[in-house]
Amino acid sequence: MPIYEYKCQECGKVSEFFFRTSSDSRTFTCPNCGSHNLDKLLSVPSLLKVEADAAGTTCCGRTERCETPPCSSEGKCRRR
Repeated sequence: MPIYEYKCQECGKVSEFFFRTSSDSRTFTCPNCGSHNLDKLLSVPSLLKVEADAAGTTCCGRTERCETPPCSSEGKCRRR
């Protein structure tokens, strides 16, 4: 379900509205003042960035990355 943000031209409150489909054409009311005078805002998606080499995530538990691959061909760390 798409989520769109609208700003009320009367009171300035920004509200999110859920749509069943992107072609949904329902009319919404400001939950703060009851106005139908809403402007659709351009929303920026929120992205979660996960770092593969974050501290403490090496195979041997070190906080810094090793200069050479620490794992053997069996996938076991040689430094343990």
